[in-house]
Amino acid sequence: MVKILLGILLLMGLWYLGIFIKDYKEFKKSDKVEKENKVVLSSIGFVLCFFDTLGIGGFAPMTAIFKQFKLVNDRIIPGTLNAAMTIPIIVEALIFIKDVKVDLITLVSMLVAATLGAILGAGYVSKLNEKKVQLYMGIALIIVALIMLAGKLGVLPSGGDAVGLTGIKLIIAIVGNFILGALMTLGIGLYAPCMALVYALGLSPLVAFPIMMGSCAYLMPAATAKFIRAGAYHRGATLWGTIFGSIGVIVAAYLVKSLPISILTWIVIGVVLYTSLNLLKDSFSSNKQETINA
Repeated sequence: MVKILLGILLLMGLWYLGIFIKDYKEFKKSDKVEKENKVVLSSIGFVLCFFDTLGIGGFAPMTAIFKQFKLVNDRIIPGTLNAAMTIPIIVEALIFIKDVKVDLITLVSMLVAATLGAILGAGYVSKLNEKKVQLYMGIALIIVALIMLAGKLGVLPSGGDAVGLTGIKLIIAIVGNFILGALMTLGIGLYAPCMALVYALGLSPLVAFPIMMGSCAYLMPAATAKFIRAGAYHRGATLWGTIFGSIGVIVAAYLVKSLPISILTWIVIGVVLYTSLNLLKDSFSSNKQETINA
C-alpha cells in the first residue's frame, strides 16, 4: 500500500512537471519578459524549503520576501507560492512516507480526510469569517503549545511515541485532518495544527511529518495546475524554487530524521507557537484595518 501511495504521488508530480515545463518553454519562445534574479530566487527556494521541511511552513515568509523586495507582482504571488512549492513538498512527502515508520491505516485515513476536507469543505469554509478562524486557531495552538511545554518541563504527562491510532483517537484524527484540509482553503497552513493534533493524540512527533506533508502533496498539483494554465504565476521563481527548494528539502529531511525525539519535540513547540502568533497577528491587524476604514 505504501508503494501505491508513493507511486500515485510520483505520477502526480511528473504530471505537474509536464504542465509546468510545457508552459515555461512556450513562455520563453514568446516576446514576453519576466524580471528574474536567479541567485536570489534560488537562495529563497533553498532556505525556505529547508525550514518548510522542519515544519515551519514556507508560504508566509515567501510572501513577505516577494512583497518586501518586489520580486513578484502581488497579483501572482498566490500562484507563485503554490507553483514554487509543489515539487519540493512532493519530495518531502516521498521521503517521509517512505522512511518514517507510521501505521498505514492511520496514514492513509488522514491523507484521505485532508483531501476530502479540501474538496468537500471548501464551499462551507469559504463562507466563514477568515479572521475569526485565525483568532480561534491561534488561541487553540497556543494552548496546545503550552500543554506540550508543560509536558517537557514535567508539569504534565508528555506526549507519546506511538506510530498509529485506533478507536476513538483514530476517529478524532480523521475528523481533525478533514477540518484542517478544509481550512487550507482559507490560507491557514496545515503543518503546525497537524503537528499539534498528532502530538495531542499521543503519536510520536516524527509521525506528523509524513501525515502533514502527504496531505499537502496530494492537494497541491491539481490546484497549482490551474494557476499555470491561467499564467498567474512567476516562471523564474517557480523554476529556481523547484530546483533549489528540492535540494533544501533533501538536506533538511535527513537532518530531521536524525534528530532525537526530545529535540524534535522542542522544534514542534516552537513551530506551533510561531504559527499561532502569526495567526493572531493577522487576525488583529485585519480587525484594526476594518475599524480604521469604518
